[in-house]
Amino acid sequence: MADIEISRVDRVQILRLTRSAKRNALTAAMYAALSEALLAGDSANDVAVHVILGSDGVFSAGNDLRDFLNAADGAEGPGNEVLRFIRLLPLVGKPLIAGVDGLAIGIGTTLLLHCDLVYASERAQFSTPFLNLGLVPEAASSLLMPQRRGYARAFDMLVLGSVFSAEDAKAAGLVNAVVPSSDLEPTVLDAARRLAEKPPEALAAARRLMRSDVTAILKCMDDEAEAFKQRLASPEARSAFAAFLTKSQD
Repeated sequence: MADIEISRVDRVQILRLTRSAKRNALTAAMYAALSEALLAGDSANDVAVHVILGSDGVFSAGNDLRDFLNAADGAEGPGNEVLRFIRLLPLVGKPLIAGVDGLAIGIGTTLLLHCDLVYASERAQFSTPFLNLGLVPEAASSLLMPQRRGYARAFDMLVLGSVFSAEDAKAAGLVNAVVPSSDLEPTVLDAARRLAEKPPEALAAARRLMRSDVTAILKCMDDEAEAFKQRLASPEARSAFAAFLTKSQD
């Protein structure tokens, strides 16, 4: 399904990004498949936990820029499926766990701010190079990253665009544990199964109490989306996108 492999094991729904030839860069179809799977899993009695994984040593290189620009130039407007997925993240009703192996760029990093648990391999790398493309942060990262990491380190990642290692991410509270690549999926699935064994009503109540105010998060997402839309139409961003796409063809 649209480069997303969906499976269910022991009341755990596993969403695996399988577009490894393109470093799991997300297309509109992949965003749509992820959204539908999360909604279906939230409604299913045989699903207690969601898990997101990459494949072949890569978590996600972020948006597929060609696909995104084609959507932006289309009649339906830019990134409708992207925005739908992003706005769904804080509303997911069941625990969400991510296992990050290799690159986690853009949304590959910012979606982790909405996960309950994040595990990373020792070779994971995190970056959010929005400013390099003349754009702004998304997925409420402009709100959640400073809360999680403090303003200075959030600015370093979101604006300066510094790349962070798995150990850096763990020290900043973005990652729960760093494990060898061979242990990543077993570690993630063990945590998912342990959560699936918890009393479901108590688990849901604990998540509601611990998570940030959804209203504030959705408001931030809407503000980011408006700024993103304005930036995307700017000559500055168009020039940066053209340079990036030309470089990627070399």
